[in-house]
Amino acid sequence: MIHLTDVPPRQGLVVFLNGTSSSGKSSIAAELLPMLDEPYFHLPVDAFHAMRSRVPVPPDALGTVLHRTWRGFHRAVAGMAAAGNNVVVDHVLSAEWRLRDCLAVLSAPDVVFVGVHCDPAELERRERERGDRPAGLAAAQTAQVHAHGVYDLECDTGRSTARACALRIKEFLPHRPRPTAFERLRERLPYRLPEHLPEQG
Repeated sequence: MIHLTDVPPRQGLVVFLNGTSSSGKSSIAAELLPMLDEPYFHLPVDAFHAMRSRVPVPPDALGTVLHRTWRGFHRAVAGMAAAGNNVVVDHVLSAEWRLRDCLAVLSAPDVVFVGVHCDPAELERRERERGDRPAGLAAAQTAQVHAHGVYDLECDTGRSTARACALRIKEFLPHRPRPTAFERLRERLPYRLPEHLPEQG
């Protein structure tokens, strides 16, 4: 039987995939996890939204419910990593407060921030094929999702397969530079945790 005192403390690594809807983040994560030498958890933001019960939410309360979900998701990722677990996150940072919140709660030296890009025409084709996203959603998200302009690594799923992107990430991990993108962004985007929920978005 393992006792708590036998488990050495450590900070887990967070591979943070940021891109628009349909950009290929989940496909990269699915390819990446079997490649890695240690156990990793895949924590997609969509899975957290899917956990919510289907109780109808009044329109004037929806923004608050969504904000609490996103903020809880960020803290769940931070908690898993703080407990020593490695995590692959896929997220859509389509509002600036989400990035600032992640910068505040995640251990910046232990985040590998990966920008996942895809050209608009391919995003539109994927949206049509999926059929579960509003038309034009990805195009509407693109400018804000990548507005901060700082990553540790970037990939384009319109030009490379998800497997090729995953392999690039795997090969990058042992040689990740300092300061990390999150460390640089913290310097540029200082943030205090809010006492109240931010505005809807």
